[in-house]
Amino acid sequence: MANVTLGGTPVNTIGELPNVGNKAPDFKLTASKDLSRKSLNDFKGHRLVLNIFPSVDTGVCSQSVRTFNEKASQLENTKVLCISKDLPFAMERFCGAEGLENVITLTDYKTGEFGKTYGVTFADGGFETLLSRSIVVVDENGTVVYTEQVPETGNEPNYEAALNALS
Repeated sequence: MANVTLGGTPVNTIGELPNVGNKAPDFKLTASKDLSRKSLNDFKGHRLVLNIFPSVDTGVCSQSVRTFNEKASQLENTKVLCISKDLPFAMERFCGAEGLENVITLTDYKTGEFGKTYGVTFADGGFETLLSRSIVVVDENGTVVYTEQVPETGNEPNYEAALNALS
């Protein structure tokens, strides 16, 4: 269980992020673009940045999607997966309105299994059952090379550290 804060108030997640050096756990998520099911295997051979957050309808979450969208266009063989429990329609509407084309938006709204497997579901507090702000970077072999669980949910992740893990 990770201890983080939400607006300065302590909250907990149901588990811990995957360990660096381990294989990334598989997942099944819904793509907001076409409602298809996506798994880790769909991205085999690519480096991945999993940008995990509570909701694209909050300022910090939407900024993380914008920032990774900008930086993703400069990365070779890298996919940025933006993951929340938002409805796919909200994520697609946001990306369309913002003109964001360098990220892939996926949602865990159907089962919540991703949040459980990756240990990022809030166990309590105002965002209970949503996903905590976290970053998981996976290399082209499916190995976790970097993780960050942002200590204060209202803060942005360390973009540079995440992207530097890919070099």
